[in-house]
Amino acid sequence: MRIAALDLGSNSFHLLIVETRPDGSFNALLREKEVLRLGDVVAREKRLGEEAIEQAVDVVRRFRAMAENACADELVAYGTAALREAANGADAVDRIEAETGVAIKVISGIKEAQLIFDAVRASVLIEPGPVLSADLGGGSLELSVGDRSGLVYATSLHLGVGRLTTELVRSDPPSGKDLSRLRRRAGEQLSDVVGDIVELRPSQLIGSSGTFGAIVRAAAALRDGTVPATVNQLSVTSKELAELSALALSLPAADRARLPGIDARRAELLPAGIVVSEALMEAGGFTELTGCEWALREGIVLSAIRRHDLADFGDDPRAIRRASVLSLCRRSSWREAHGREVAELAVALFDATVEVHGLGAEERELLELAALLHDIGEHVSRDGHARHTAYLIENGGLRGFSPDEVRMLSVLGRYHTRGRPRDTFPAFETLGPDEQQRVLKLLALLRLADGLDVSHASVVRRVEAVVTEDAVELIVTAKGDAELERWMLQRKKGLFEEMFGRCLELWVSAAGHDEFETLQRGNAGLA
Repeated sequence: MRIAALDLGSNSFHLLIVETRPDGSFNALLREKEVLRLGDVVAREKRLGEEAIEQAVDVVRRFRAMAENACADELVAYGTAALREAANGADAVDRIEAETGVAIKVISGIKEAQLIFDAVRASVLIEPGPVLSADLGGGSLELSVGDRSGLVYATSLHLGVGRLTTELVRSDPPSGKDLSRLRRRAGEQLSDVVGDIVELRPSQLIGSSGTFGAIVRAAAALRDGTVPATVNQLSVTSKELAELSALALSLPAADRARLPGIDARRAELLPAGIVVSEALMEAGGFTELTGCEWALREGIVLSAIRRHDLADFGDDPRAIRRASVLSLCRRSSWREAHGREVAELAVALFDATVEVHGLGAEERELLELAALLHDIGEHVSRDGHARHTAYLIENGGLRGFSPDEVRMLSVLGRYHTRGRPRDTFPAFETLGPDEQQRVLKLLALLRLADGLDVSHASVVRRVEAVVTEDAVELIVTAKGDAELERWMLQRKKGLFEEMFGRCLELWVSAAGHDEFETLQRGNAGLA
């Protein structure tokens, strides 16, 4: 079914239309945003004027038409701080409903925090928990503490960036007095709740919505020299945030808008956002801020999915990674039997050669997921499918992965057939030296696993290994003719031998007949 979620926020109105699947996952079909700044109006006048209400009516009417054109089966609209705090908020909602035909539910700050936390835990890997989720909107700051199993604490504070900018900022760039007022307000508001939050001992601070996204993006751009493609599960340190703060707070809005990663519409609100971010990190004792691209609108969708019993979101914190990968596989019309077979073989090879590669559980999981994804590029074209696989991985909206992990999956998809990753390939180039070595080791194993199912006939039943000082002997039990797999291993063994400094030998046991074959040794390079 198709669900349209309307997030009627204090700074912006958002529309998200998704296609849901039987497993509870969804694919975004359309995203639309309109900046109205209703929170600024309410902060100044305590009510919504005629012009603001007319703008809201026009946007909601347009969003409804877009949802109908997309054949949405259900439209859900939630209003937040500006609508619940305006003196005439109820009248404004009645008028919007009457003129657009869209029923609007104005939710409390606590309910908003709950929905946002649902979205955060479905988008970012929470391990270990609990974590503090912070959503910085135009009218309020929603704070939630929880882990993969659910929420344990939620509150809403009057620290929205639109509200703070309107009430407390007088100069551009903000003056010392402006900054003092912002810091005092943030400190006062946070002091009422920080004790309860610290007592729950959250291990990580995750920031969602536009302002936190802009801050993480800009701080990462200053650090790395390039604007990140996504901020989901991307972390910046308090030191990096301080460097952004020193620069951004000294610039007028027109110059802030030119900073890498800053949307011009966010430039005016950036100082308030930075002050709140720094105050939150200091109060909670956090040294990093991690971005999350999902927020209230995705929480609305997830809530609707649950109402229709389309999903069972378990307590396994890493389940979102597998679910996200399998969703991308299905969207790409993957050859499931081959993908799952290669994944099983890859894990078996990993386990059998731990003595050689020395990698751990995180790399094991990444290899398995890369194996599931390795051929999805065939959805675009069989020719050059590895390039298409890399593109789909990088642009597939994978959840629960850090940007570096997405890059590693992209490298594994791009080079799983042949060749060595080039420094000119962006996903490989931007990895650090340690990550590059890890991905090369995983690539060597993925190629062997793919080779062991080259016939797509699942002929290999079991893989074991005997490691000696100068060789790795693979002991493969097959249920039929494995000639093609033997031949393909001959072609794909080169990177393995190069990375691990050992030649690769193969023992094949098929249909009760044992045969030992030593693959051409060549020169085994050192890792």
